[in-house]
Amino acid sequence: MLSSDDKKKYMQLAIKEARKAEKQGEVPIGAIIVDPEGKVIGTGYNRRELDEDATQHAEMIAIKEACKNLGMWRLIDCSLFVTLEPCPMCAGAIINSRIKDVYFGALDPKAGACGSVIDLFTVEKFNHHPHAIRGLFHDQCAQMLKDFFRAIREKQKAQKLAKKTENN
Repeated sequence: MLSSDDKKKYMQLAIKEARKAEKQGEVPIGAIIVDPEGKVIGTGYNRRELDEDATQHAEMIAIKEACKNLGMWRLIDCSLFVTLEPCPMCAGAIINSRIKDVYFGALDPKAGACGSVIDLFTVEKFNHHPHAIRGLFHDQCAQMLKDFFRAIREKQKAQKLAKKTENN
């Protein structure tokens, strides 16, 4: 059983992964998977733009690494820490890999599949139902995303203004 200090430590590691994505111009989303003893067995950060691959979400990368490290696809009794609520693709991978607990920071009102838009973890017909724990480091995770998208909008605005100035 993870202590509250452990949970904070792992979410801070997920935030550190998200910062790696941010430094590379990616949406700052990070994920960590820990085994039942609390050992980090998988890490990942968003790499969709870098890899030109829609499946390169932080959770997917962390799941692949954890499976490789354990030598199996079942991540039974493992916990996932991620800075943003998983999307449907990632929620499906979480269900299929049998992850027990999912801790996430910010809600995703546009694509969240753990309660914001839909809750795939509660679909009765699925054979596994991960436990979602919402809002761990919510403010920090949400602010990181807000700051990232604000910077993009400001950059786009400056580019439009520069282009307009060039044309005059």
